[in-house]
Amino acid sequence: MKNTFKNIDDYILLFPINVQNKLLELRKTIHSQAQDLEEYIGYQMPAFKYKGKPLVYFAAYKKHIGFYPGAEGIKNFEKDFKEKNYKFSKGAVQFPIEEDIPFDLINRIVAFRIEEIKQKKS
Repeated sequence: MKNTFKNIDDYILLFPINVQNKLLELRKTIHSQAQDLEEYIGYQMPAFKYKGKPLVYFAAYKKHIGFYPGAEGIKNFEKDFKEKNYKFSKGAVQFPIEEDIPFDLINRIVAFRIEEIKQKKS
């Protein structure tokens, strides 16, 4: 996908309404974890920073929504991904587009990443 978007709103508008709704809810869920998150576009994806450090990214594809919490964010939740049969790799997990996004899991991952960033700062 060409970078024809300048911000997360523009990115979300590139998709069908059912996918837009999932992406908007995902964005809202991420923001619910901290008041001072900064939005940006990184690696051609919606991204969030916490205290100036990359927190998480997400992207929509034809059959899934990719969620990118970094290597530790994946490693720490591998058991959860395996339980739900989500495809995952070293730095990403795929949530099937036709299924509900596991917002409780997203909240736990984002909280983990925030704590990880806080620990590195101290």
